[in-house]
Amino acid sequence: MSTLALPSSSLPPLFTLSKRTEADIFNALHYLAAIYCPLSFPFSKELGDSKHAFAEVDSGYTSGNEDDETELTPAIIRADVHEKSFSERWLTGLISRVESLEIFSSEEASQRALDQAAYIFESLFASALDEDDQNSPFLREFSFDMKVPGEEKKQISVQLNDGLAGTNDTDFEDVGLQSWGASIVFSDLMCTDPERFGLTNLDPTEHNRIIELGAGTGLVSLVLGKLIPALGINDSKIIATDYHPAVLSNLESNISINYPSPSPVQASPLDWADFSNSAPFDVPATMLFATDVVYAPEHARWLRDCATRLLSDDGIFWLLVTIRPNGKFAGIGDTVEAAFAERDRLRGKNGRRLDILERQKLDKRSGVGRGDESHYELFRIGWA
Repeated sequence: MSTLALPSSSLPPLFTLSKRTEADIFNALHYLAAIYCPLSFPFSKELGDSKHAFAEVDSGYTSGNEDDETELTPAIIRADVHEKSFSERWLTGLISRVESLEIFSSEEASQRALDQAAYIFESLFASALDEDDQNSPFLREFSFDMKVPGEEKKQISVQLNDGLAGTNDTDFEDVGLQSWGASIVFSDLMCTDPERFGLTNLDPTEHNRIIELGAGTGLVSLVLGKLIPALGINDSKIIATDYHPAVLSNLESNISINYPSPSPVQASPLDWADFSNSAPFDVPATMLFATDVVYAPEHARWLRDCATRLLSDDGIFWLLVTIRPNGKFAGIGDTVEAAFAERDRLRGKNGRRLDILERQKLDKRSGVGRGDESHYELFRIGWA
């Protein structure tokens, strides 16, 4: 028998949740995350390095594809339509019950379970990077028009391995829904109007340090690595950061595709919830960038505190938030505003706090991003 069980035979029946423990619920959620969103689950710190071999239980459902002689893998389970449908129904049932369950040790734990369930539910509509596809990722090319007043238009082009994409870039359902639209929109905005983001004001002779938080595939950093030299600024270091080892590995691969050594872009691990000012974060950043990285209120607070520790005295933090008006992610833009309005928020070394200086709505673009996105909110954040 496989050590990896099907969701339909391993998840606790919904009618028994009130008799389960908090650990049972989180084990179930982490198990589903390991199957359906192994690279993007934003609660990796809690998940740890352990791999969950979920014990089988009598769930009351059976899968027509279940075969005790077949060694199950996450890829096989992801491809099983019945298991995906069952997981959707189970998550929907859990989400509707969480607030009434008395098994959680605190309101925070209950909210954390709700956030995780909602995130996994959304991930069911995106293809996770299949184990068998890791050696043949989908290579995408992005080109953006660079416009600087008084100069001829140029093109900024980058290539990257998109682990969340399919293999047909003309199919909206296959690729358009899998792309993180915010990073594409933001990259285009930077190239179209670099002056707006202060990129033309970077000192061409002094060292400029730019950090992208939650870089993912690294599109924004890769674009910056070509855009900034095209503006005549050659002394810059761009640090693309993320948390998950597999994401960082893909990020390093994308950097090597676009730049010979030495590269203006480097990848580095960064955990917002456990910040360390060791190199390369021992030098303040001139600019911070982040796109579509906030999925829960605690993410906004972690991001705020991390930025407070990283940003130089005259630095600016650009944050682009994807607005999803329906479901659990409704109101995410407001959690960002709330985080930066908290009276007891962290102060920087200069004794000041970060504030939202400007907030602007950006329209969703046709064929870019996921179907549940309505628009984006652009935040310009600096010292008050």
